Amino acid sequence: MAKGKASSRSKIEMKNPIVEMDGDEMTRVMWQMIKDKLLLPYLDLKTEYYDLGLKRRDETDDQITIDAANATMKHKVAVKCATITPDAGRVKEYSLKKQWKSPNGTIRTMLDGTVFRCPILTPRIKPAVSGWKKPIVIGRHAYGDVYRNVEMSIPGPGKVELVYTPADGDQERRMVVHEFKGPGVSMGMYNLVDSITSFARACFTYALDHKINMIFSCKDTISKIYHAQFRLIFRDLFDREYKAKFEAAGITYTYTLIDDAVARIMKSEGGILWALRNYDGDVMSDMVASSFGSLAMMTSDLISPYGYFEYEAAHGTVQRHYYQHLKGEKTSTNCMALLYAWTGALCKRGELDGTPELGKFAELLEKAAIGTIEGGVMTKDLIPFADPKPEKFVYTEEFLDAIKKNLDKLL
Repeated sequence: MAKGKASSRSKIEMKNPIVEMDGDEMTRVMWQMIKDKLLLPYLDLKTEYYDLGLKRRDETDDQITIDAANATMKHKVAVKCATITPDAGRVKEYSLKKQWKSPNGTIRTMLDGTVFRCPILTPRIKPAVSGWKKPIVIGRHAYGDVYRNVEMSIPGPGKVELVYTPADGDQERRMVVHEFKGPGVSMGMYNLVDSITSFARACFTYALDHKINMIFSCKDTISKIYHAQFRLIFRDLFDREYKAKFEAAGITYTYTLIDDAVARIMKSEGGILWALRNYDGDVMSDMVASSFGSLAMMTSDLISPYGYFEYEAAHGTVQRHYYQHLKGEKTSTNCMALLYAWTGALCKRGELDGTPELGKFAELLEKAAIGTIEGGVMTKDLIPFADPKPEKFVYTEEFLDAIKKNLDKLL
């Protein structure tokens, strides 16, 4: 591309579209800002658009989410904005038909992928855990467990049982969960050997590709069947397919109980992939992101063994800032993870299509964003972790304008 203003440059062409999944609240607002300021002036942006905002999901009985997942399987690459998973309060607020399930959960189940969450590092933002010098990547299993559970409110005395009825007509198996003497709650959940195996393979492959040590942790001393199944699948797959490859790469795989893993991670310098079950990964990724500066400084990449890729931010819809926005107030909302969702998708699209100029643009956009923070222009959430601290924070649009200015210098 010739140097000059973005408006006078020829735009970078895209061969194939990215599946674009729009979202909710403040992230939806920033989503459009990013497109308008940092993408559309430079790219002949091709997307297949799906509105996963809560109202549209309700209007379509959540069919729009299924359609978006199917489109991802067709086009291979997707980028997703943050979305609301409604609770009872949201049902009332939006006058919904029902409490729709998490769109992320639906998409992850359909793609059978593993979520890898990695902090966005910049030298000026110091981790809350002083010993952390390198990224801690969370590999989160993206199928089943509590996200596909069945729950029941127990009104009074009675027995809850776990029942397995074999499809071949063999004798059923029953196990008492609990003999209730009064009101309570009960829950059943499941997982699949094939999905756990895909999860383990994705994590081992990621560790090899990035040449980083790997830990898998759960609590098999307490859950001697459910959690133990995860541990055994990881062990057997590693011994059979990956042990020699890890040794050749000079990296290690370790299984340890999750409480021991937490202690190890807190005392490590980072530079490790921490593989976790679905719920554990959900919780620990937020802890790691916050410790590295902000929930808005963590990417979330869904990678399927079938060659599907979906990129999003690890954080939610930033509800509080959205209500301020509706009042006409400016907000200092960090858009870095949303921006990196786009750059991740653009890099992958360029890789799959053989269009390196698309990946190069994404790399320069990330460099411009990091350079903006390093130059002391940052949103309010990063100020407490900055060293040195800038004199003031900037609002979201000012932050994006500063990134654009840096990007134009790099192009």
